[in-house]
Amino acid sequence: MADVSWKIKAREFAHCNCAYGCPCQFNALPTYGSCTAVVGLVIDQGHHGSTRLDGLKAAAVFKFPRAIHEGHGEGAVAIDERASPAQRDALLRIFSGQDTAPGGTIFQILSTVTETLHDPIFAAIEFDIDIDGRTARLRVPGLVEARGEPIRNPVTGVASRARIDLPDGFEFTTAEVGRGWPRRRARSRSTSMTPMPISANST
Repeated sequence: MADVSWKIKAREFAHCNCAYGCPCQFNALPTYGSCTAVVGLVIDQGHHGSTRLDGLKAAAVFKFPRAIHEGHGEGAVAIDERASPAQRDALLRIFSGQDTAPGGTIFQILSTVTETLHDPIFAAIEFDIDIDGRTARLRVPGLVEARGEPIRNPVTGVASRARIDLPDGFEFTTAEVGRGWPRRRARSRSTSMTPMPISANST
């Protein structure tokens, strides 16, 4: 199965503990020296070999003691409980960087810097996202709750719009930037995160 062909087209809500925009996207160091992140996505169209993945959801939490490229990361992945055994296997292979050329996807890159990956969680993932409106809501029982909304002018309260355009991006090519908040529902103390206002990117 090492040479299996796969592709997914998904909408993603991702946020970290850094300043708006995420320094990683500009080859800069984390705002506060370390990185914690929450990601949720829904696959609009996708396949792994002959296994269809349309409509499935997934989520993950990560933490790194320093910049992501310095490694020693820890993570946990949640897969839609509706997924069949074949779909679960396909998604876990994709998210663990298998069946991918080195450096070819964000999943493969994360797999090389994540030292501890906890057993996968299969759960009823609640995920709603409006990219144009820059809003999102993610809930994975026992793991995490998160929400995202537009950045607002601190004086007028009017929503501000900003985008990141990365023609050669390996995670996304265009992202709307907002702000987000997580609430950890940790199953183990080793994957806990501190809630704080954080940046949000959606593709």
